[in-house]
Amino acid sequence: MAGTPRTKCPIILTYHDTGLNHKSCFETLFNHEDMREILRHFPVCHVEAPGQHEEAKTLPASYVYPSMDQLSETLPTVIKHFGVRSVIGLGVGAGAYVLAKFALNHSDMVDGLILININPNAEGLMDSVANKLTEWTQTLPDTIIAHIFGKDEIQTNHDLIATYRHHITATMNQSNVNQFYRSYHSRGALEVERPVPGGSINVRTLKCSTLLVVGDHSPAVDHVVDCNSKLNPTKTTLLKMADCGGLPQVDQPAKVIEAMKYFIQGLGYSYYCASFPVSSASMTRLRSRTNSSTSSFDGSRSRSHTNDSQRGLLFHLYHCYCTLPIDVSCPLC
Repeated sequence: MAGTPRTKCPIILTYHDTGLNHKSCFETLFNHEDMREILRHFPVCHVEAPGQHEEAKTLPASYVYPSMDQLSETLPTVIKHFGVRSVIGLGVGAGAYVLAKFALNHSDMVDGLILININPNAEGLMDSVANKLTEWTQTLPDTIIAHIFGKDEIQTNHDLIATYRHHITATMNQSNVNQFYRSYHSRGALEVERPVPGGSINVRTLKCSTLLVVGDHSPAVDHVVDCNSKLNPTKTTLLKMADCGGLPQVDQPAKVIEAMKYFIQGLGYSYYCASFPVSSASMTRLRSRTNSSTSSFDGSRSRSHTNDSQRGLLFHLYHCYCTLPIDVSCPLC
């Protein structure tokens, strides 16, 4: 935990991907100078899966590694331990899946989700066969690298790949990493369904505002787009980041942070957390094109939600990369 929880504010709770831990997954993002504004107002709790911290000892042979469902059910205990009322989840890959599962089962504890490279589906038969073949023909570090990064990135960004390969081989316990990797690939589907106007009100879906993020060169891009198609469109924003690889928070941290600021403002915490600031001139200019958020009440908590104009702005800013007036001159918008 970094920072002190406050009564009216949630904490940012992170969960890493397979082959990574909170340092290798999020250190670049949280050490970026643009993140200081967020960290001044929101404490951060980094959660690591069992045995995934640096220089971890090998888990006992009798230890049964938790399933993704079981990992998600440990989070209420963490939140209660720190006396926190609610969280804004930030997860990558396997961590994104864990946080989404947690939000489905404990919606009252989650104000919002930022999910990078999420795959909402269980592995099919062909995927399972392919993974078995990969295990026989590749080393664990190669398998993890292929899970995180796209083929083009592996072939062209040699320094980045070398850095993460060294991290996996030199600082992570290979046996523990393999167990987490296997647990992730044994996951079930999230079983979420997009609500249909006039349809059942009992549809299982994420109730909180959700920001899906993926780089356009990521191996997870199709999975993230699929996840977007299954969630409530009034509460979900998809950011497909141009010229970006498998780890957007490492490749383009400034853009991810800017999206986080808009997302947090859309949750209403610009008002409830000591007037959360927007000092960037570009953000001020772009925000002038949006309408004011409308207030809504969710149980005992009052907060505003991102409206359609704000979601359009995020799409326009990160997908179109142009300066044309939003929804007016841009053909993609």
